[in-house]
Amino acid sequence: FQVKSENKKTIWNTEEVPEGSEFDDTWDPREKPEYEISFKQHVGTEDVFFGMTGKDPSTACCEEIVIKIKLPETKYSDITLDIQDKVLDLRTPKKKLLLHLPYPVNSKEGRARFLSEEEILEVTLRVSRKLDFINFS
Repeated sequence: FQVKSENKKTIWNTEEVPEGSEFDDTWDPREKPEYEISFKQHVGTEDVFFGMTGKDPSTACCEEIVIKIKLPETKYSDITLDIQDKVLDLRTPKKKLLLHLPYPVNSKEGRARFLSEEEILEVTLRVSRKLDFINFS
């Protein structure tokens, strides 16, 4: 297997470099915050009682990813959040999180809210899936 390159001195193609690697900074001394990933799916009575759509409780049938990030001693104005199709990059003065997402997401349709009393940032992202027999909407 050979990869054709326009420049013979290059040692890899741009397709071989994972998305988000430009954000990875191993020398950054900031601490990584605690986070939790959960999945959401929208079900109706046709799913629960009749099983008509073929959905199951697995992550393959989920429509959204919800990421809850604990950010103690952080103000809303200190948070910088960048979301790409496969990467979430969060930075505050004391914390830094570079998270490679388990599924590609639609980076334009995400929502984020900061729960100041709990000091948690909740990010909800819509999963981008190819249409198949389960995900047809």
